[in-house]
Amino acid sequence: MHRRQFITMLAAGAAALSGCSTAGSATAAGEAPPAPPAPPPAPTTPPLLPPPAAELRTTLSPGTLTALPGQGTSLALTVDDGTNSDVVAAYVKFAKDTGARFTFFVTAVYDSWTANRKELRPLVDSGQIQLANHTWDHPDLTKLSSAAVASQLQRTRDFLKNQYGVDGAPYFRPPYGFHNAAVDRVAADLGYTVPTLWYGSLSDSQVITEDYLLECARKYFNPQALVIGHANHPPVTHVYPQLVDIVKQRGLSMVTLDDVLVRRR
Repeated sequence: MHRRQFITMLAAGAAALSGCSTAGSATAAGEAPPAPPAPPPAPTTPPLLPPPAAELRTTLSPGTLTALPGQGTSLALTVDDGTNSDVVAAYVKFAKDTGARFTFFVTAVYDSWTANRKELRPLVDSGQIQLANHTWDHPDLTKLSSAAVASQLQRTRDFLKNQYGVDGAPYFRPPYGFHNAAVDRVAADLGYTVPTLWYGSLSDSQVITEDYLLECARKYFNPQALVIGHANHPPVTHVYPQLVDIVKQRGLSMVTLDDVLVRRR
């Protein structure tokens, strides 16, 4: 190797060493490394429209309820059963994330109502979520004795009172929608004077596709509608943003029954 080439190599090596030394000195001197870029903000869903003003509430008439009375833009989504604790939890998160208001018709035998109590109770206390009575373990009440009907409603009433500080009255939903005058008399004696049915369903008491569930929502999410859904199977938990879109596009307000109805004195 020629002398000139050797000197050139030494100079290059010294420059490289000088660069590493400079970086090491900066770290030793306490300079913080560049901060990583901030993560993008998490997407949020705008709150749904608020419930109607108190002066617009309607006095509750006796008898079976299938829709919200009067004129307005309210939508009462009522959610039954609760066989799946994860689905109940997802409904609670839906309410927290969007401001959605709805009424659970509780079948109290299912563990989901105790498993989710910590997260659900504050929403019940605030009135954002309402609880009502859907019997203890979901029998056809028309096939039971009066004493057995009373037991079904009393056990869930006691559960709701002990766990959530409410009794669910005056609303009860007879399983499968089956009730008669004898059932209604027993229920009324316990304070459940309003058999609450529906006009419109998400059709999700059994497993269905997300597309079909949304088709049902588009059909039945209308002004003053009382719609039934179920906290039983996961598909509904995958389409909350689309449900919110339908509600907002149609200018509806999601409400609990107590938001829009006043009991007679």
